[in-house]
Amino acid sequence: MIVLAACGDEVPSNSVASVDGENVTREQFSRWLGIAASTSQPQGTGKVAYTPPDYASCVASKKKTAPKPAKGQPQQTDAQFKTQCKQEYEGLRDQVMQFLILEKWVTGEAADQGVNVSTAEADKEFAAAKKSSFPKESDFQDFLKQSGMTLADAKFQVRFNTVYRKLREKAVKGADKVTDAAVKKFYDENKARFATPATRDLRAVLTKTEARANEAKQALEDGQSWTSVAKRYSIDAASKEQGGSLLGIAKGTQDKDFDAAIFTAKRGELTGPIKTQFGFYVFQVQKIVAAKQQTLKEATPAIKQQLDAQNKQKADDEFNTALRKKWKERTNCADAYVMSQCKNAPKPKTSTTAPAGQQVPQQPPAG
Repeated sequence: MIVLAACGDEVPSNSVASVDGENVTREQFSRWLGIAASTSQPQGTGKVAYTPPDYASCVASKKKTAPKPAKGQPQQTDAQFKTQCKQEYEGLRDQVMQFLILEKWVTGEAADQGVNVSTAEADKEFAAAKKSSFPKESDFQDFLKQSGMTLADAKFQVRFNTVYRKLREKAVKGADKVTDAAVKKFYDENKARFATPATRDLRAVLTKTEARANEAKQALEDGQSWTSVAKRYSIDAASKEQGGSLLGIAKGTQDKDFDAAIFTAKRGELTGPIKTQFGFYVFQVQKIVAAKQQTLKEATPAIKQQLDAQNKQKADDEFNTALRKKWKERTNCADAYVMSQCKNAPKPKTSTTAPAGQQVPQQPPAG
């Protein structure tokens, strides 16, 4: 038995962790580490075997596949390869431990809450997941071969995800309902979000000089079309081929003087030249759309949808926080496998409290 830091807590010598008396065996860990290693490598590079603490197999593999250094650059040393192998192993180790421990947490919590997944339901979920990811059976078989997974491994993952999803769905069903008072409070505090600013549709010509702008204005006054005048005089590539058309100009979005001129001009009135940082504008307002404020009644559906989503997210976050708190206290890890989900993990030197809304990691290491 390997005695851990927490007094009286033990992990059997054939295991890497113990969760409320349920053990994660070294055999399980090694199997999923191999899967994680296979799926993390680019296709065609072969499997990498990690053998801490010397990492001899990994170093040999990397030396064999490492590209030749550029001219004048030194070869990577064995020590550098070993450091790379160590970093890769520790990342995969924590990923696999996280997955296998979380699976124990979810299974235990499902038992406590009476959440069940029948064999028929699990088979149905697996069939749907398989069809979504692998339309052809040959693709699925290729994936199993490349990853080192068995059919049982793939079903294990899908069942875990199904149980975890059902637990979270149960928590979300208990989320607070959106009240009329909450809707009105949100509306009163965020009225600007439900306002549409005044806009104008314009015909405009932009020129580099005031003299050129006056020539364009005179041409328009003489009866020449906006299409011909914009094409001849305008330097605005976006509008000159559209007869100078600028649509939906919102109040407050243009240079101060140009903005003021736009929103004081009468519809159909030829105005300008107006100096801006881009040049001189001559324009005519074609359409006026007044500012509009949605009423509480009009805004209610959107507000309810947003608050409902917030309440459900809060319920999901609270469930994940409670799950971590409850089950981490029941989780101990062997010395060489300690990570953040273990009760006997060393306390961080500085505060690393998870921000509100952070969920328990749920992604398995492969597939």
